[in-house]
Amino acid sequence: MATDYYELLGVSRTATQEEIKRAFRQLARQLHPDTGHGDPESEALFKQVAHAYEVLSDPEKRRRYDTFGPDGANGGATVGDPFGFGGIGDMFEAFFGGSPFGGRGRGSSGPPRGSDLEVVVDLEFTEAVFGCEHPVSVRTAVECAACDATGAADGTQPVTCYECQGTGQVQRVRQSLIGQMVTSSPCARCGGSGQIIASPCNECRGEGRMVEERTYTVEIPAGVDSGSTLRLSGRGAVGPRGGTAGDLYVHLRVEPHERFERDGYDLHATMHLPYTQATLGATIQFETLDGTEEIDIPRATGSGTTFRLRNRGVPHLERRSRGDLLIEVVVAVPTELTEEEEEVIRHLAELRGEPVAPSVSGLISKLRSAFK
Repeated sequence: MATDYYELLGVSRTATQEEIKRAFRQLARQLHPDTGHGDPESEALFKQVAHAYEVLSDPEKRRRYDTFGPDGANGGATVGDPFGFGGIGDMFEAFFGGSPFGGRGRGSSGPPRGSDLEVVVDLEFTEAVFGCEHPVSVRTAVECAACDATGAADGTQPVTCYECQGTGQVQRVRQSLIGQMVTSSPCARCGGSGQIIASPCNECRGEGRMVEERTYTVEIPAGVDSGSTLRLSGRGAVGPRGGTAGDLYVHLRVEPHERFERDGYDLHATMHLPYTQATLGATIQFETLDGTEEIDIPRATGSGTTFRLRNRGVPHLERRSRGDLLIEVVVAVPTELTEEEEEVIRHLAELRGEPVAPSVSGLISKLRSAFK
C-alpha cells in the first residue's frame, strides 16, 4: 500500500486544492463503510485516505509535508488522534453532513466551540532576543455573569430540545447510488446545542456570553523572530451558552535594531576602526547586547576582517545554546586632516616609496607666490 499522500489520493504533487478535494470525494464514497465493504482493510485504507486529505487540504500542513515528510505534517496532531483536530468523523461531516460510521459525529453535540482570535504584537529587538512578558489586549466573548453562561433568564433553565431529544443532531437515512447512507447534521431547532432557551437572559439575549476587552500577559520565549506565532489555548472567544473557548493566536513582529542585524540565530554588526589602530593593532571596547566586550585587534587588520564572539547571538528556541555575534571591520579613512597630520602621512608615504597626490594647500601657496 502506498504511503505517499499524493499516491493515496491519486493526484500529482502539483495538484490544485480543487483536484485534491475531488479525488478525496471519489475515494471516500468508494471506501465509505456504508457501501457494505465491512472488511478491516477497506476501513484502514479509508482512514489513510482521510488523513492524506486532511494534510494536503491544509496549505501549511501540505508545505510541512512537502518539506519534512509525514513527521513534519503531523506535528500539530494530538496524541491518540492521527487526524489532528476532530478526526475523520468531523472531516466526513464537512463533505457529506454526517459521520462516516453513522450516528452523530464525535464532539458534534452540545454548545459549539468559540472562535479563535488573532492579534499582532510588536516587540523590541532585545525583547525578541532575550524573551519577556508582554501584555496583549483583545475584544473577546466572555461568559455572561448574569446567567452563568446558560443564556436563560434568572429563575429559569434551558429545556431539552424536543426536535433532537437533546442530542443536538438529527439523523437522516437516504438511498444513493452507492447504497443506503445514514447522515447526521446539527439540529436546526436548537442550533446543535440540544437545548432551547424559552426565556432568554436580558443581559446577553440568550447567548450566554458578552463581548468585553480582556488583557492577558503573554510569556515571549527567548529567540523568537518576526513571523513567529504563539498559541494560547482557551484564550479565544467562549462559545455560546457554555461552549468551550477557542484559542488566541499571537503573531509577533520584531522591530529592527540600529546596530545589529539578525541572520537566523547569529547577529551581525559593523565596527568602524581608525586606520592607525588597524595598522598598529589595539584593544577595542565593543558594546554587545550582553554588555561591553574587549576585542584584540591584531596589527595590519584590513577592512572585511570578521571577528566572531561565541554565544553572543540569539538563543535557540529548541535548545539552550546561542548563536554567535559576527563583527565586520571597516577601516575608517579620515576625511579631514590638519597640516601637521598631513605632513606626517606624507612623510610615511615618502619612507615607503609610495607616490601620493600633491598637497592642495601647497599648490595654492605656489600660485599665490607666482602672481605677487
